Amino acid sequence: MEPVRIAEDGLLLRPWRAGDADAVHRACQDPDLARWSGVARPYRLVDALSFVTELAPAAWEGGTGAPFAVCDAASGELLGSCGLVAIDDRLRSAEVGYWTAPWARGRGVAVRALRAVARWAFTQLRLRRLIWQAELGNHASRLVALRAGVRVSGQLRLADPTPGGTGDGWIGSLLPGEVPAPGETGPAGPGTLPARRAAVFGRAQPVLFATVDGSELRLRAMEERDIHAVVVTCRDPETIRWTTVPDPYRREDAESHRRFGQQAWADGTSALFVIADPADRYAGSVSLRLSAADPLLADVGFMTAPHARGRGYQPAALTALAAWGFTTLGLARVEWRALVGNTSSRRAAEKAGFTVEGVTRAGLNHRGQRVDCLVAALLPEDLQ
Repeated sequence: MEPVRIAEDGLLLRPWRAGDADAVHRACQDPDLARWSGVARPYRLVDALSFVTELAPAAWEGGTGAPFAVCDAASGELLGSCGLVAIDDRLRSAEVGYWTAPWARGRGVAVRALRAVARWAFTQLRLRRLIWQAELGNHASRLVALRAGVRVSGQLRLADPTPGGTGDGWIGSLLPGEVPAPGETGPAGPGTLPARRAAVFGRAQPVLFATVDGSELRLRAMEERDIHAVVVTCRDPETIRWTTVPDPYRREDAESHRRFGQQAWADGTSALFVIADPADRYAGSVSLRLSAADPLLADVGFMTAPHARGRGYQPAALTALAAWGFTTLGLARVEWRALVGNTSSRRAAEKAGFTVEGVTRAGLNHRGQRVDCLVAALLPEDLQ
């Protein structure tokens, strides 16, 4: 395949050349780029030179890929990389890949480049589909894909996960006619809900704070040192009675719960927090689970360690978590559900400001049986 140049929306996409090696080497020292791209660690100048003089030209020559250097159309400065990999002539399909140099971020470079490459691939190569993949947690790449028109449709286990990664990834696709025109922002543009949440879940889980009788509680990610206390809490008869934790509950269950919380945060679907007392000891757990059907809706789940019950920890934690959900995630409603008869959970929810709205018949699946449940909700104005 003959290398080409693409000029669009202030960018020049051209074949790589030997003079780009220094800039590629410098860009690949960036921790974020190294974390998500899977480049060699450490990334040496010889690796960059091999890429621009051997690997990239070979992809063009063999028709297996179309790698472009993304440059500023006016100055010629190298801004990033974008192109096609794994071109399948039989299916008329290819995968897209891209990265932005640290010095060029925040300018929409990857979005503009991906749109330009996609338009070229559909019109000139007559491809019928582009595939996008990224490791779970790479919200910056996901946001670029959404802004370029990619429909993110699911998850898959990665064939070549990056060291220290989750091993799971997102997958999406783009078809002809779905690429936004230059200048269009689309549903994932700056300031939109997807953009706001990408900024939140693309970083480490934050620490939230709540106050009870002058003492400060911390809501933080679950750590290895919390595992024993989680096991003790989940073996408590009251916890078993009102929740669906495994019975008997083992240490492996707590470790799995911690891993699930980490993966759900990376996926941007849930936020699991440990409630840490003033001495930073485990006092309970609380989670905010985003609805897959309604982006403005979430529900809460929680449990309190036996030694911490009756101290007002849970209502304070619920209030802090809901406030974070309203202000940071843009939620419009947070729901609470519990089995009819769970007065302790109801009391904690009501103290946090939730209004009980009624009973849903057979609303929950509790240990293999459909049972009635109470439903309550908290709105942003309830916390004012």
